[in-house]
Amino acid sequence: MTKIVKLDRENPDIGLIDEAANILISGGLVAFPTETVYGIGANSLNPDAVAKIFIAKGRPQDNPLILHIAEFQDLFKYAKNVPDNALKMMELFWPGPLTMIFEKSDIVPPINTAGMDTVAIRMPSNTIAHTLIKRAGIPVSAPSANLSGKPSPTDASHVINDLYGSVDMIIDGGSCDVGVESTVVDMTGEIPIILRPGGITKEMIMNAIGSVEVDPIVYKKPAKDLRPKAPGMKYKHYSPDAEVFIVKGNLGDVIKKIQELTEFQLNNGKKVGIMATEQTCEKYRNGVVLVVGDRERPETIAKNLFNCLREFDKKGVDIVYAEGFDYSGIGLAIMNRLEKAAGYKEIIA
Repeated sequence: MTKIVKLDRENPDIGLIDEAANILISGGLVAFPTETVYGIGANSLNPDAVAKIFIAKGRPQDNPLILHIAEFQDLFKYAKNVPDNALKMMELFWPGPLTMIFEKSDIVPPINTAGMDTVAIRMPSNTIAHTLIKRAGIPVSAPSANLSGKPSPTDASHVINDLYGSVDMIIDGGSCDVGVESTVVDMTGEIPIILRPGGITKEMIMNAIGSVEVDPIVYKKPAKDLRPKAPGMKYKHYSPDAEVFIVKGNLGDVIKKIQELTEFQLNNGKKVGIMATEQTCEKYRNGVVLVVGDRERPETIAKNLFNCLREFDKKGVDIVYAEGFDYSGIGLAIMNRLEKAAGYKEIIA
């Protein structure tokens, strides 16, 4: 039986936090909110506990996990050869939605790293998550708390829908602020490389340390034989039940093309969803139109993206046409998630 508890994000009940911490310490699973998405957590140092994550999610074993810590000095327990650039990024972006990859120390069980000699580590800023990890006194492996391949959970109701009965406790801490998973940066080479974009943008990292590159995998469909160094690199992710297409081009042309496609599909008996924005929603005459956010504030699109995809499932649509977005700033993370949700199916208007 899964226990569901509701906590105030700013002032969580320490008694309930300690109950959740004891579950983690004893080898159980706890789903909890972070500033990015909800995570399903286990004691990173207990391989049997970590194995339960893969079973609960239906997650492929070659998809590595992120270790979550609450104390800066803990990084040096689980990682080796931490470069100066990483220390600068820690100072600026931790706690927060940034994951860094380092050479792993021997204490980290290989089940966390898909057998590789590198480990992904981050420090969440969400008060519930941070307090839980600190009170547990252990690193917590925590991928998104959803069934593998489905849209990531940004609200406790999403976790309950996917994982009730598969975890020991679900902590309801309200909706997540960022809405997309953390930025993942490989710090093991001479120049840091973004493996997964997120709330800490390429531009922010460049301002902090100068040089940073983006792995080409961010922009294209991965090869089947890819050995992923970070979560979200290889497998189809974030997908609703409906088939998703991204429509790209000049915004006026995009609106016109989506209208044409929608009318064609409706005439063929399909139920169509349209992922629109505040600026465009009134332009569409047909279909199930959902507003994902404000184009002038792309952070609102990131925050609402996964919830919007899940809403299309609730409404039973067969096909979703999503407007494309600019790749700059957090737009890179938005498009990365949308392209994976669509299986890289796009239409040029």
